Amino acid sequence: MSAPAVDHLLGALHEAAELGAGRVPEADLEHVRRILERAGERRSLSSEHTVVGFFGATGSGKSSLMNALVGEPIARTHVRRPTTAVPLAAVWDPRGASALLDWLQVHDRRVIERPFATDARGRPQELSLILLDLPDFDSVAIEHRAIAERLAGQVDVLVWVVDPQKYADAVIHREFIAPLAAHASVTAAVLNQVDRLPAAEVPHVVDSLQGLLRRDGLERVQVLAVSATEGTGIDALRQRIAAFAAERQAASQRLTADVRSVAARLEPAGAPGRLRGADAQALERGLAAAAGVDAVAAAVAGSYRKRAGQVTGWPLTAWMLRLAPDPLRRLHLAFGRERGREADVHRTSLPPMTAAQRAQAGLAVRAYAETAAEGLGAGWSAAIREHAADALEALPAELDRAVARTDLGARASWWWPLLAAIQWLVLIVAVVSGVWLLLPLVLPLWDMVAPAIPQVAETETWLDGWPVPLVGLLGGVLLGIVLGLLGALIGGAVGAARRSRARRRLRAQVRAVAREHVVLPVEGERERAREFAVALARAAGRTP
Repeated sequence: MSAPAVDHLLGALHEAAELGAGRVPEADLEHVRRILERAGERRSLSSEHTVVGFFGATGSGKSSLMNALVGEPIARTHVRRPTTAVPLAAVWDPRGASALLDWLQVHDRRVIERPFATDARGRPQELSLILLDLPDFDSVAIEHRAIAERLAGQVDVLVWVVDPQKYADAVIHREFIAPLAAHASVTAAVLNQVDRLPAAEVPHVVDSLQGLLRRDGLERVQVLAVSATEGTGIDALRQRIAAFAAERQAASQRLTADVRSVAARLEPAGAPGRLRGADAQALERGLAAAAGVDAVAAAVAGSYRKRAGQVTGWPLTAWMLRLAPDPLRRLHLAFGRERGREADVHRTSLPPMTAAQRAQAGLAVRAYAETAAEGLGAGWSAAIREHAADALEALPAELDRAVARTDLGARASWWWPLLAAIQWLVLIVAVVSGVWLLLPLVLPLWDMVAPAIPQVAETETWLDGWPVPLVGLLGGVLLGIVLGLLGALIGGAVGAARRSRARRRLRAQVRAVAREHVVLPVEGERERAREFAVALARAAGRTP
């Protein structure tokens, strides 16, 4: 795989790790960080060299195999186990190898002058190659096993060396070979010590080992039958290793396999379910009920009717309406948005949310969060629920401020002063008529001449013969009452319209609060889950 392609995978894995922080298990993220760190370190070192590590159990003959491949006894072999306590490196082309071996923490090094392999014409191949003879991964010495496990994560090519006695050991396959199955492109399998088997049994054992590797996930890995002591299969193994070194792709392929393997281990975010408009509407209804929207809207209508009655009602009785508290004033709400008022910090005098209102808000928010979390993994669902919990803490104050900053539209109407003027004119007529009607009774007491009382005449109605002042008095009183009733009817109708308008405006404010504190954080989490899934798919090589 080319360097830009590896960059693409590493970038995708890094993005997935950042997006998954707090949503996927920390142990998995730490493993990702180690892979990214290791990849960065390996890419900063020699890209010319291919590092091949020989891994095997005690007695598999790794050191003997190393000597046979090198062509001289550089690795110590002995019947006493374990033989290899520290890694040993055989180096072809030492230029630039030192820093790479320092990173691998391999200090025992041998520079090999003779060529490792020849081409098809028998000419020596110029290879930049490092072979590592490693401690046994099943060593009784814990530090030896730790070295083998560390280098299994660092070398470019893994060569699994098994012998006829232990090739089927379940522990070897389960704990060491199978976990690295994703690295098949940079893996070779060697059945060593075939000289200990009858010639007719070798193909059967090779087939058996091949089947075990397929079960481990290494379908494409071919088993090479080798005898380090007799030289059987050494040339084939040498050519296989030389091919890795000549292609100079093993390091990139190893990094690619590391990235795809760790990406496959990360918990997928899942596909978020679809949120419908009805889900958001149910959330808004629940929060509107918790915010007392209907109560405030009713207060707008009540306040309008009261103030309309005070202004347009019959003046002799309208003053009594002033004794009743104004519903909006009682809630510490203004009739309109007052200029200069800090609406965002203003608070109402609405009673605190009752337990039922809090439960209603909680039910609405949690229902929305549960719907939003459907289809997502556990970590993402938990993050959405956490956003919902944070929202529930902030909502009482935020809803109260939303009500306080709403322009409720409870201002006075243009018809109030018009009807009030008529009321006062009618009242003046009634008062003047009453005084006029009393003058004939009062003025003689003071020896004063009383004015004549005219009568209604020639109207051809039942009013004929009635004193004009009496008609004015009764007409003024009756018309004032009628005008008061008319004003009450108009005030009720307009108040109902104001209530509907106030409810719409309040719900718009509640919708804004729901969007800011519930919908946007939840949708942000869902979008983060989608981006994580895309980055994870890119890192795993499932998308271009």
